[in-house]
This record gives sequence, C-alpha cells and structure tokens, in this order.
Amino acid sequence: MRIGLLTEGGYPYASGEAHAWCDRLVRGLTGHDFEVYALSAEPRQEALPRYELPHHVRLVRSAPLGDDVPAGRRRTGEPRKGRTPGRRERRRFAESFGALVSAFATAPATGGPAGGTPHGGASADDPPAVPAGAPNRSVASKADRFASGLYGLAELAREHRGLPALLRSEDAVRLLEAACHGPHALPAAHGAQVDDLLAVTAGLARALRPLSLDWYGDGRAPGLGGVDLCHATSGGAAALPGLLAKHFFATPLLVTEYGVRLREHYLARAASPLSAPVRALLAALQGALAAETYAQAALITPGDTHARRWQERCGADRARLRTVHPGMDAAPFAAVADAAADDSKTLVWVGSVEPAKDLFALLHAFAEVRRAEPEATLRIIGGVGRDPQAPGYLAHCRALAAQLFPDEAADARTVGENPVSFEEIGSPEVPSLEDAYASGAVVVSSSVIEGFPRSLVEAMFCGRATVSTDAGAVCEVIGGTGLVVPPRNPRALAEACTALLGDPDRRARLGAAARARALELFTVEQNVAAFRGIYLELISHAPARPAACPGREGVPPQPFARPAESHVPGRWAATDAAARAAVPAGRTPSWALPAQAPAAALPVPAGAESGGAAGVREVRRPVRWGATGDPTGATGVKEAGQW
Repeated sequence: MRIGLLTEGGYPYASGEAHAWCDRLVRGLTGHDFEVYALSAEPRQEALPRYELPHHVRLVRSAPLGDDVPAGRRRTGEPRKGRTPGRRERRRFAESFGALVSAFATAPATGGPAGGTPHGGASADDPPAVPAGAPNRSVASKADRFASGLYGLAELAREHRGLPALLRSEDAVRLLEAACHGPHALPAAHGAQVDDLLAVTAGLARALRPLSLDWYGDGRAPGLGGVDLCHATSGGAAALPGLLAKHFFATPLLVTEYGVRLREHYLARAASPLSAPVRALLAALQGALAAETYAQAALITPGDTHARRWQERCGADRARLRTVHPGMDAAPFAAVADAAADDSKTLVWVGSVEPAKDLFALLHAFAEVRRAEPEATLRIIGGVGRDPQAPGYLAHCRALAAQLFPDEAADARTVGENPVSFEEIGSPEVPSLEDAYASGAVVVSSSVIEGFPRSLVEAMFCGRATVSTDAGAVCEVIGGTGLVVPPRNPRALAEACTALLGDPDRRARLGAAARARALELFTVEQNVAAFRGIYLELISHAPARPAACPGREGVPPQPFARPAESHVPGRWAATDAAARAAVPAGRTPSWALPAQAPAAALPVPAGAESGGAAGVREVRRPVRWGATGDPTGATGVKEAGQW
C-alpha cells in the first residue's frame, strides 16, 4: 500500500531524534511505498542537504511554514479576471472564518467563562456543569463550529487561490475582534488591542498555511488523494494535511505523538514575550485543532502513558488510543553491556543541559554522596539544550560545582581536581555516547520535566543501574529495574545513589534486568512490527473509497476492495467462466443475503440476448426447502443448476 508520511521540521531534511525515528520506520517497512510530505519553519528547506532515502520512498514534497507560500506550492485555483477575491469568495470566507474564530475564541456557554474548569473561576472541587458521562452539548457545538469553519476554508482554498491574502485581510481582523469582544469570549481575550489582533491573525495564517498547498490532488497529480493511509508523525500542523485528506477523500488518518505537540506549544508560549491575549487565543486555537485531530484520527499512537494522559485530557477517545513505545537502536550499546562490570564510584549524567533537568538538585545531592563515599565522582556529559536560558544555566551549574567542591588533591605534591566534570560528546575524554555510559557505574537522571527518557533507555541497553526522578514516563520505562525518587528532593536522590555505589551485586542485578526490559520493549524491531500491524489493520477497515482524480489513468487497485470470501470457490460461485467475468466486483454472494430478500439473478453475458436459443441461458432464483421437501425456507438453500 502507499503511505503518506506527514512530518514537520524533521524528516527527511533535518537531523535529530524525529528524523532518526522516521528513517528507521521507513527502512523497516520495505513492503510499502512511502510519499513524504514535509512541513518546516525553514523557508529554504529544499536547499538543505537531504539524507539518502530508500528506494521505496516514491515522492518527497516539502513546503515552508514561513510568511508566505511559494508560488510553486500553492493550489491552482480557478482563473479569475481580477487579482483580489470577489464578493462571493469574501462572503464564503466570512462565514467559514467567523465559525472558526467563534469556536476557539469563546468559552462554552455553561459553567462560566471556561466551561466550569478551575481556569474559568470555579474551584477544582466544584461539580462539573454537566453530569459525569453525559455529553457536553456546548463543547460539542464548539467542536462542530470549528470543524465547519476549518473545512469550509479548505474548500474555499481548493477552489480559489487567494486564501492566504484573505487570512491577512481587514475582514479577518474585524471578525476576530467581534469574537474577542463578544459576550462569551475568553476572559483573557477581552483586553485584546489592535496589535494583539494583528499578531493573532498572523499566527492563524501561519497555522492554516497547509490549507493552501497543492498536496490534495489536481488534474496532474493525485497528491494525498492517491495514498491509502496518512500517517502524521506529530500533531499540530503536520496532522492538518491528514485532516483534509480525510475530509476530501476519506483517507484513514493515523497520528503518532512521541511528544504531545499541544504540550510543547503551551511550554513555548509560556516563555514567549507575547501578550496575554495573544497567548490565550493561540493556545485555544491549538487546543481546538488538537481536539479535531483526535476526533478524526482512526487511531492515535502515543509513545508512553504520559503522552496518553495528555491526549485523553484533550478529548481523545480512549478506545482509539494505543501505546507504541519509540524504537531505539540497541546495537551500538551491546559492547558496553558485554564488557566487565564497572566497580568504580562514578555517577554519570547524560543529556542536554537546561533548567528542566534540575542539575542544581543533582549537585547538592552529590555533596551528600561525597560524605558517604569520599572517592565518588560525578561526570555531567552533554551540550547546551534548546532552551534560551540553557547557556546561562550551564554557567550557573559550573559556578555551583566550583563552590561546593573546591579542587582537591590527594597529597601536597599532586594537582588538585574537582570531583565534578562537565564534558561533551565528541571530546577526547568522551568520544562517543557509548563511552559516556561505559565510564560510570550508575546513571543518574534528575529531571523535573520529562517526556520519554531516551537517556535512561540507552543506559538500560548498556546494562547500567539507574537512579532517576519520577517525571514524565520514567516509571513506565524503568518498570522496577532501577531506583526512582521524587523530583526536587536532593536527599532522596543522594540516598539512592549511595545505596547503589556501595552494593556492586545489586547494581549488576538491576543492570541485567534493565537490559532485558529494554530489549523487549524499546527496540526498533518492536516499533516497526507494531506499525506494520497497525497499517494493515487500518486499511482493512477502509476497504474502498472514491478515487482522488476520476478518470485518471493508472490508478492502483485499492487493498481489500473486495471481501476475502469473493475469492473462495464454493457453491455460491458461478459455474462457468463467462458468468464469473460478468459478475460485478462488489456483488454480494447469494449466501450472504438476508433470508427475507431474494437473491438477485446473475446478469446475462454480453451478446447472449441475440443468437437464438443457443445464446439464452436460464438463471433461476434460489429456492429454500423445508424439512419435508416443501419450499418453506426452513432449513437450507438450493440454487438452480447445483442439485
């Protein structure tokens, strides 16, 4: 089958873990053809070096999420005499955009400004405005209006090429202003000024840019209309083309989120310099888009329980959630696991240095470890993270380490050394990631905010015992093969590290159990096998759908377009080849018809109507015979020409 792989900011151009996972997935599923549709914030993404792709990647199309859509990537709409949208287009835009804005910029009518949530002014202990288990009609109405507005804009973009200009027009600003100053507007949106409205419309134009792309089929190429399944590798903008393919062509949509995009948006906006109305409105837009994505997806595959809880809170149906852990390559770490046990007193921390990792707590915990184990050392291995505060945070960590641990010397003749070292992968001391894990007896993680802890999985592949804080999916990954302590608790962290440093046998047992668990749950093979089964499952539930481009030559056959029973020989099949050739592909066998409905007669082959008696073939209806031989329909079916 053909898979439309939808990515944002990663595969096949940028490097990183997202690129690595997509590459492993595509290379593992060689039985399917892939078409990659990549979105990026980089305007000149195609100029970047692209990694070599396997032969079954048939097509790569990319588009930037910049300030404007390149002319070569826009939809080819109907030609018009004027350059600006006409009254009809503006009227349709006002209807659809107004419905979209009123859906995410207003609060539900019941339960106060925010639907009875604590953010709307009610207490967290207050009963919900709607009884538990009952549908919230106000929320459902908002979701319906958002969907109506979104797909209305998509249909307008499909017919008219001026949607980007309309999204930045004065009409869009006025519609947004009316929604923000309406009676049911979000509390934070009431104070929106002109600058705020302009910033929000710019964010809307950026978020809805996939609507104006030429990825949805035209007279020359089928685009996403020619694929059998859309697989979005994240939520947000990457899933939006999949929503349109589902709307236009009924293409099944699979959404995989190893980091919940809505959560990432909240964290990024909280640290941004935007005003409160802009942050609130853009967050509401992303929340409504996430809810629509989860509602339309045939299946959602979070990477861990932490991401799954976020998706459930955003409206995802629990019945359509299936956890698939990220696949990681265990081969590079096999040599570390097979090496002799490390009996040193070294703690190793591996990751990106940023405030969420809470290295301050780790340094204070190590000060207590040194009192119990004077020979203990701590190696902090990693570069500066993506957080804007990361460089300053690293400098503060170095200063704290120098203050807590002055350079020490064994005697009066040797040079003093600090027991805490800051290193990076690729340095002479740590040439590779495997060397980082091999250099310590215990791997430590002190994060207060964490998603899927990849560094812990790598340590488990190496057979190392771990001490980590309970953040994100840590407990789910460790599963009893390591020590887990509360976050922001240096004393508990120090006690756990001291216990493992003083017990080599316990370290060995935990390391062996951790390696066995990682090889069972977190390998590339496990991940690829899971998605191979999911692809077949989803496409089998969507046996036939309309072709993307009617009349297009060379349309491949749809998988599972005919039921499997139609290929099995039996007494329900026609007895001659000519009759079988004349039976339509979608005909229901006579044995599958209800008892009260008579089976339809087989059609007469072409040319049999003329030519005399030799060209006439009698086809009789099936007769039901009772137990006494009467045609009462009590026991069975006898078809003409068989008994």
